[in-house]
Amino acid sequence: MKQGIHPQYYETTVKCACGNTWKTGSILPEISVEICSQCHPFYTGKEKMLDTRGRVDRLKKRMSKSDDALKTKTAKKPRVKK
Repeated sequence: MKQGIHPQYYETTVKCACGNTWKTGSILPEISVEICSQCHPFYTGKEKMLDTRGRVDRLKKRMSKSDDALKTKTAKKPRVKK
């Protein structure tokens, strides 16, 4: 390998806006992030579903109607050959 062309590699401390810190390796001496796995709603289980126009409710309503239609459908009569 050529000497002098590779960047300096540091043991870096990563700091999140929530206060969580951890160590990793990087070419940057210090890293700051806005969100991490300790404060992200997906990982913490506090995820909220935003449905501003009621689309999910309309879809569930349509699906329940189609399920009801399938349940009430009568069986076809067998064909009689002549």
